[in-house]
Amino acid sequence: MKTLLIRLFIDNWFRKLISLILAMVIWIVVNRSMTATKVIPNIPIRVANLPDQKTIEGMQSNGTLGTKISLTVVGNKSALDELSSGDLEVVIDASDKNKEWIASISEKNLVSLNPDFDVSKMVSRVVPLEMIVRQSELVREKIPVLVTQPIGEAPKGYQFLDIWPYQLSMTVEGPEEVVKRLKSRGLKLTLNLNDISAKDLDILQLKNGVNNSDEISFLVPESWKKISLPQLSDTPIAINDPQVKDLRIDFARQDLLPIGFSIPVSLFFPPKHSQMINPETHSLENNEFVASSNGIQVLNTPLYAQGVSRLFLETVKDMVQMVIIANPQQEESSLLWNVQFIYPHDLEDRYVAKVMSQSSGETFHVHPHQLEDYLRNRFRSYMNRFRLYTSDKKKLNLNIKIKDNSISVTPQKISP
Repeated sequence: MKTLLIRLFIDNWFRKLISLILAMVIWIVVNRSMTATKVIPNIPIRVANLPDQKTIEGMQSNGTLGTKISLTVVGNKSALDELSSGDLEVVIDASDKNKEWIASISEKNLVSLNPDFDVSKMVSRVVPLEMIVRQSELVREKIPVLVTQPIGEAPKGYQFLDIWPYQLSMTVEGPEEVVKRLKSRGLKLTLNLNDISAKDLDILQLKNGVNNSDEISFLVPESWKKISLPQLSDTPIAINDPQVKDLRIDFARQDLLPIGFSIPVSLFFPPKHSQMINPETHSLENNEFVASSNGIQVLNTPLYAQGVSRLFLETVKDMVQMVIIANPQQEESSLLWNVQFIYPHDLEDRYVAKVMSQSSGETFHVHPHQLEDYLRNRFRSYMNRFRLYTSDKKKLNLNIKIKDNSISVTPQKISP
């Protein structure tokens, strides 16, 4: 065994070392001289030397186009084996070009983004590829932005009221064709209520103090005031309307507020059924739920409201009534009823005047000339969502029946 090892490693060791070195040199030379063909996908394209006030649809601020191409590259095998799309880019020179031209892409357009990869040494040829390049005028336009109703659910214990402002705008810069399309259809900003926690609103409520605890305004964070426009930018673009700083979402606490006034009840007789049922043939029955006060029939039970403010209830006090539709065709089922506001336009004016006398535009973070519209929309939102509740936090549900010559009204219990 010892003799065998001596023969392998000791005898003629110098010639064996020379042979090993020569073999390594030959392997390196052959490996470096071997060529291969490789298809590299998703190579970015950058346009250089584009004239002022010109752009290309889909081009980003750094000159890179939104589209990418695949190239067939011929070159050193070992270098190509390690090559990826992130190591290369194609650069197209737009100097002295017409509005539209055909760019022929070859190895001359290939630029390495990897300092360890030398295109001139490692790439011998690129299979030619042609693409149409169209220049456009670079324009700036103001695009309308519609602030839509938010998605998601309001935090537990709160009810979504409104979002304001409803309309914004943003000035964008880009290819004329793209900007015109955006302007014609407008943009939308949709916020998600799920991104707001009850803790966020609780903190705001404490800051507002006890007197304003019914209503909470959540100022939208800057990071939410962006719109994704892949035609113009690879990252969302911030809305640059000065009014966007006032963007807010209004909430109301879901606490039950006692209605401290009596609500009158009246009957509405549809004229088309007047031969069967009218004020001379039927009247509203007094009972434990409906009582007569100074000749006016009113609801005789404690009732509550939810999702509105105390100021709203104070404003509409004595100007609310319940109307029952006396429809004989519904004799077998409960008659329909509704709560109505008397002279709602005047009530709206009163509400706006009260709030504006107690607060300022700075309090609401709203410019004074916009505050009135903001408050009017809030009041209308309160009217639309106004519902009557019982003390057990259930919506008031009534069983209204026609009995002989009278109409009886009694509460009906329903599930939460």
